[in-house]
Amino acid sequence: MRDSLVAAAFQLFLERGYEQTTVDDIVKTAGVGRRSFFRYFPSKEDVVFPDHEQCLADMTEFLAASADTDDPLARVCDAARLVMRMYAENPTFSVQRYRLTREVAGLRTYELSVVWRYEKTLGDYLRSRFADRRDGTLRANVVAAAVVAAHNHALRHWLRSGGEGDPLAEVDRALEFVRDTWRPDGAASETPAEEAEDVVVVITKRSTPMWRVVREVESSLGEG
Repeated sequence: MRDSLVAAAFQLFLERGYEQTTVDDIVKTAGVGRRSFFRYFPSKEDVVFPDHEQCLADMTEFLAASADTDDPLARVCDAARLVMRMYAENPTFSVQRYRLTREVAGLRTYELSVVWRYEKTLGDYLRSRFADRRDGTLRANVVAAAVVAAHNHALRHWLRSGGEGDPLAEVDRALEFVRDTWRPDGAASETPAEEAEDVVVVITKRSTPMWRVVREVESSLGEG
């Protein structure tokens, strides 16, 4: 029933246009009643994105199943691949939806809200993993945004090509760039607050001998 409603909706969207198609038109084409439509989709916009709710649930479950020993960055990259696999399962539908959302401003806004939910899901997971860092919240937010941006870059490139090529290979290349930027060894280089180097500013006359400047610095550091 759900698949039939989606198929009927996109048939009409392609024939008449999104704005010109009503819910009544969709249920009539699918041969069902309005109640059946709203049992599956809260609105006409939702029928354009029938798979995202399940994908979000799968991503959330995947991240929740992470072990403490898992690399957080690798985990969120793997989570992003779940989304790409969803698109790759039905290239024709994915390309049709991409073209439709480019034409209808309201659908682009809806799509942005979906993307924000993916980013929030990744960010929530990373914030819990980076909670012991001074920059944990900032790092989590930036990494989550970077993973989503890399995924979307690969996705748009694939969709603009009409669904040609291997989208999973595309997203792997994009996510590799994120991993190279935020690799664990780089993340571990942060200097703890208590180990931060002291900075001493000495104000002196230009004519002061260097040995006296050095003595003042040593005195300031308690080394004199």
